[in-house]
Amino acid sequence: MAMTKDDLKKLAAAKAAEQVRSGMALGLGTGSTAKHFINMVGEKYKSGELTDLVAIATSVRSVELARSWGIPLVSFDTHPVLDLAVDGADEIDPQLNLIKGRGAAMLWEKVVATAAKRFIIISDDSKNVTILGSLAPVPVEVIPFAADAVRPYLEGLGCEAILRQNDHGEAVRTDENNVIFDCRFDSIDDPQRLDQLIKQRTGVVEHGLFIDMATSAIIAGNGEITVVSRETE
Repeated sequence: MAMTKDDLKKLAAAKAAEQVRSGMALGLGTGSTAKHFINMVGEKYKSGELTDLVAIATSVRSVELARSWGIPLVSFDTHPVLDLAVDGADEIDPQLNLIKGRGAAMLWEKVVATAAKRFIIISDDSKNVTILGSLAPVPVEVIPFAADAVRPYLEGLGCEAILRQNDHGEAVRTDENNVIFDCRFDSIDDPQRLDQLIKQRTGVVEHGLFIDMATSAIIAGNGEITVVSRETE
């Protein structure tokens, strides 16, 4: 029987969980793949296989899941540097640049990733792309006051900017109570440049391009695991 995407996500999450050691300060991601990772680490913590863990989570949902396992949650006030952060991605290019934010948590995710000594991405192979923007839009978090002013600026960068809404037609709000524009580009030939252009607009809080941040990716496909590490100077 062929493995489902969820089976592959569990494989990648299990491989990442092997990297966790007792005494670590962890960054816990958000989304379906990160959920598997949190559950696996939680099981090891609850059983006593892992001890003295602390964590910072990237969304209210992940906070609640970590608490359900009894994983102690801390803040950057006491732990400004994390040993390891693990999260999923919506797209991964060959240089390990990413698009993230389908779960509306890219701001907290980027803060946690930046604070981590190692940032590991876990995914099934359907997220692999040659050029960013091939599959997923770039989510851009904007303060509500600026939304109508920022939207034409974003579209001037060459995308269709669609306000993310829930099933009731209401604007989706992030954990910081901001709104999200999902920006659909045909392709992103220069992600570094786009990163800068989006961020320079006043009213934009953060976006889902994660450039030169992941140290490695654990990608599951056809029942096999591939680990790719980013080359650094």
